[in-house]
Amino acid sequence: MYDNYNILKKYLLLLPLLLVTPEVFAQVSIQNDQKYIGDDEALHIVGEIYNGLEVPLNQIQVKVVLYSSDNQKVDEITTTPLLNTIMPEMKAPFDLVITGKNARNVDSYSLDIDYKMSYPKNQVIEITSSEYSRDKLDNTVISGKVANRGDITANTVVVVATLYDLDGNVVAVSKAHAEPDYLRTNDEMFFFVTIPDKSQASKGVNYALVAESEEYAAVPEFPLGSVILLASSVSAYILFTKYSSRFVGNIIAATNSRVQ
Repeated sequence: MYDNYNILKKYLLLLPLLLVTPEVFAQVSIQNDQKYIGDDEALHIVGEIYNGLEVPLNQIQVKVVLYSSDNQKVDEITTTPLLNTIMPEMKAPFDLVITGKNARNVDSYSLDIDYKMSYPKNQVIEITSSEYSRDKLDNTVISGKVANRGDITANTVVVVATLYDLDGNVVAVSKAHAEPDYLRTNDEMFFFVTIPDKSQASKGVNYALVAESEEYAAVPEFPLGSVILLASSVSAYILFTKYSSRFVGNIIAATNSRVQ
């Protein structure tokens, strides 16, 4: 009788976890993903990982399974996002690049996420300005300044840019290290991010910027007026498929909102 009581007690303790797990899974998602053949003749699968949990995520991996037109498995590849840590209510883009014969044989794909929960980073890196332009080679360039509002030096400062189309899907991602790649407290430095794929960049109508260092994270920046500027220039696993329902963000609402 005592043994039966202990078994029942264990099941009762596990029941809340079973009830909570689906909700937790739903709070980490892949959004706005798509595939394209770039100017480099490689297949790119791009998208964003959204962290809807109340804790940061790190050690993040995106597992991509590629399928042919007859639904045969072509390959299985793992990639990582362009940010090391995804803070709560924030996103991190990824760009899986596939070359060789598999690049042309892929018809569809599925995506899995693997991640671990992490300690938070202080969000004190501020992108103080940004400007969209084109260089002499007609490459898309996003430049600006990033500042350190923290109490210690920020090391290995990286700025990540995500470009979106009219439907809110990711069309291209890129990152660049600020020069120099460390930023003393209360200092400001210049950054310069290029998106060399001209055909993809021409589809962009909006962009987002986010910065990260070894010590700090930044609140993402959705530059005001970027829609007009660009349009004028024209250890949990979650399964997603290319044809599943996708979250399409409201770009205008995102432009006018900030994560606190």
